Amino acid sequence: MRIAIAGENALLIHFGTRIDPDTATLVQQSTRTLQAALGDCLLDLVPSYASLLVLYDPARTTAHQLRRRIRQLLGQAESDPHALAPPATIELPVYYSLESGPDLERIASHNGLGIEDVIRLHSSGDYRVYALGFAPGFAYLGEVDRRIAMARHATPRRAVAKGAVAIADRQTAVYPAVSPGGWNLIGLCPLAAFDARRDPPSPFSVGDRVRFNPISRDEFLTLGGQL
Repeated sequence: MRIAIAGENALLIHFGTRIDPDTATLVQQSTRTLQAALGDCLLDLVPSYASLLVLYDPARTTAHQLRRRIRQLLGQAESDPHALAPPATIELPVYYSLESGPDLERIASHNGLGIEDVIRLHSSGDYRVYALGFAPGFAYLGEVDRRIAMARHATPRRAVAKGAVAIADRQTAVYPAVSPGGWNLIGLCPLAAFDARRDPPSPFSVGDRVRFNPISRDEFLTLGGQL
């Protein structure tokens, strides 16, 4: 573990350099530990794949004091097998088709598969929420089967539809709103990934598990999806 200054009131904790479940679990565990113990002097905690950004109130603590306290707390938490609650599992319906997923054929052709193989492999995965970012409600999920991994488009689309399910390398995600994007589109989810009127506004938390369930075109439209 390495702790570096990341601004006038921020520390960045590095737990490693790879995307893997063990590192992600450590990030998740550390986030909960610090939130519980340091909540009165924290402004925010921002977990990512292998790091945790700690934003603190400089009126309540200093970088030196906080760094020392973080090392103490995380050293204790690392040996506690009960520090993490079981992850939540979120199931999302997806209408996979050439109509809703214009890059399905591209992925299939690149990997020497049929379109139905791409759908089967993607929908049979159990994906971990590694990080939240890019846009409110955008969850970076991993990892997809190597047989359907696909690099981003060299030129991003100007507008990707709300609810678009996509793949980039070995990550997958659901676009929570219309936005530019270079990921490969393979389907549409009719459920909102972000709604400011809800509490919480997004169903995703770092560490959660996500599963995608194939649905028909009619089921997609019945659930409120738009084409």
